[in-house]
Amino acid sequence: MKAFLIDRYGRKETGRIVDVPPPTLRDDDVLIRVHAASVNALDAKIRTGEFKAILPYQLPLILGNDLAGTVERVGAAVRQFKPGDEVYARPDDDRIGAFAEFIAVKAASVALKPANLSMVEAASLPLVGLTAWQALVETGQLKAGQKVFIQAGSGGVGTVAIQLAKHLGAFVATTTSTANVAWVKALGADVVIDYTRQDFATELRDYDLVLNSLGKEELTRSLPILKPGGHLLSISGPPTPAFAAQRRLAWPLQQVMRLLSHGVRRKARQKCVTYTFVFMRADGQQLSTITSLVESGAIRPVIDRVFPFSQTQNALDHVDGGRAKGKVVVALR
Repeated sequence: MKAFLIDRYGRKETGRIVDVPPPTLRDDDVLIRVHAASVNALDAKIRTGEFKAILPYQLPLILGNDLAGTVERVGAAVRQFKPGDEVYARPDDDRIGAFAEFIAVKAASVALKPANLSMVEAASLPLVGLTAWQALVETGQLKAGQKVFIQAGSGGVGTVAIQLAKHLGAFVATTTSTANVAWVKALGADVVIDYTRQDFATELRDYDLVLNSLGKEELTRSLPILKPGGHLLSISGPPTPAFAAQRRLAWPLQQVMRLLSHGVRRKARQKCVTYTFVFMRADGQQLSTITSLVESGAIRPVIDRVFPFSQTQNALDHVDGGRAKGKVVVALR
C-alpha cells in the first residue's frame, strides 16, 4: 500500500509517499480502507520530534492522527463492526498512521461515522472532537450557565469547542483575527476578541474555565480572567506531574515535567484556580456520542482546505503556517 512517512525528526523534515507492507491485523482491530485523513497541529509537532519523549515512535513513521473510511476486515474478537461499515477514528497514539491507504485501529477506538457527513467532513472531526469533549466535559465538567474562554476560535479545536460549549449551555468567549470575527460569532461565540485590536486579559473577567491551545504567554495571561475556583485547561502544555504519572513515564522525565509546569502551577495556586494539562486519547464510545451530536445538528465540521494525497506535504505545511480556518483534510479517494 502507499503511505506518507517521515524518515527522521526535524523541523525541516520533508515526508515522502512510498510503498509499504499493509498493517498487521490484531484480534481486537478493525482494518480500515482510508478515504480521507485530517491534518492536525499534532502531526507537525510529531514531525519535529517535540513529543518523542512521550511518544517514542520507531522511524520511519507514517503520520496521520485521524481518518474516515470503510471497514475492510475485522479481527477475530471484533463483533461491533463488519466489512463495508463507514467509520471514523482517532487511532491510539502509539499506533498512528492515517496518511496511508489502510490502517489497523483498535475496535474500541472506532465509531460509525455520522450519516449526514461525507468522508472528508467526517475525517476532520475525531481528534478535535475528542479533544474538545475530554477538555470541556470530562475534565472541565462544563455546565449550563458557566462562562468559558476558548482561545483560537477559528482553529480546528476552537471551532468544535465553541459549538460543544454552546450545546452544553455555556457562555462562550473566544479570540480570532479581524477577518474571522463575524464567522466565529456565527459558530455560537457570545464574545469574540479581535486579538489584533483587543487584549483578552483586560476584556474578560470571572470565567469558570479557560481552554488554552496557544503558547506559554497566553497561558499565564489567562489566569487573571478566571474566578476563584476556576479551571485553566491547556492542550498545548506544559505537561504536569499528574500527566507524567498517568503515562507511567520514567522518573527523570516526570521530574522534567514537574519543573516545566512548576511556574504555572504555582501561579494557579496563588489565584486559587486549578491547572490541568489535557492530552487527548482515542475513545470510540466518546466518538459515538460526538456522532449523535453531529447528526442532531449541534456540531458541524468546518473545513478549510482539502488536498489530494499526492500533496500531503503541502497540507502539513499549510497547517504548520498557523492560518487554517477550521480543518485541513487529505483525500485519498
